[in-house]
Amino acid sequence: MDTTPFACTGPFQVFDAARTAQLLGYPALLQTLTQAAGEYEAGSILSPERAAMPLGQGGVLLSMPATAADLGVHKLVCVQPGNARLGLPTIHGLVTACDARTGRPLFALDGPEVTGRRTAAITLLALRALAAGPPQDIALIGTGTQARHHVQALACLHPQARIRVRGRSPASAQAFCDSLGAVHDRIVPLHGPIPDSVDVVITVTTSTEPVYDDKPRAGRLVIGVGAFRPEMAEIGPATLAGSTLFCDDPQGARHEAGDLLRAGIAWDRLRSLASLLRDGPGTPAPFVFKSVGTGAWDLAAARVAASELQSRAHKHPLGE
Repeated sequence: MDTTPFACTGPFQVFDAARTAQLLGYPALLQTLTQAAGEYEAGSILSPERAAMPLGQGGVLLSMPATAADLGVHKLVCVQPGNARLGLPTIHGLVTACDARTGRPLFALDGPEVTGRRTAAITLLALRALAAGPPQDIALIGTGTQARHHVQALACLHPQARIRVRGRSPASAQAFCDSLGAVHDRIVPLHGPIPDSVDVVITVTTSTEPVYDDKPRAGRLVIGVGAFRPEMAEIGPATLAGSTLFCDDPQGARHEAGDLLRAGIAWDRLRSLASLLRDGPGTPAPFVFKSVGTGAWDLAAARVAASELQSRAHKHPLGE
């Protein structure tokens, strides 16, 4: 991905969720995130710890900036748990991008869509680096928005895999699978224990108690995505204690990865995504990958969107 400064031409544009999704194809996201992981570790992408402030009654305002030589981005997210009773989404937000050379605002993307797609893409990067081969049988624990993004991403790059879904109840798992049957034709609810044939487990919940704590087993990769606060924990200590551990942002994990904090994991056990992509996983072992997210991944997504917009402009210079 070319990271030279983007041309500051044309009006500022705001893209809704559907149009943001069209700009963020998964193959391009994986390529750009691979580069961004190395830049982030080297310090050429700067992304401080996110700031959180109270908002309204029980809500929170999250601010996540990131800068690089080509772009600056700022993700502003509003989380209001009380919105469910109003028939509104719990999360609203925008990712604004500006040209790093001039500071001129370029465009704004739908924040939840960016978060969902770049997070699912990080999971796919971890899967590609740590799994013994293309996944065949995946257990997905959770039926929320992030679970939906993961099904879409897996359908794009791993259509051969069966996806077994566990929800809060059999009914919620069935409803989730029914709603995504047109996206992935090998998605089924999981009501009992996770079968031995499952080679990848992905947790995408906001649970405060572990939803997966099996003893590590060879040939099964575990990816934890949903727990992003210290009080949350999806993966239990039995799984963590016997696994080789990786994380997309080890520094962020010290403040946000409730699974690791609760299990008392020694931080020197945790390898970064950048080192994984650069050096490989090392000795074959049961692997756990923990995803906490960072503004650097939002910047990578903005690069993909900017590149796609430039490509479209070159194809249709007169807006035809």
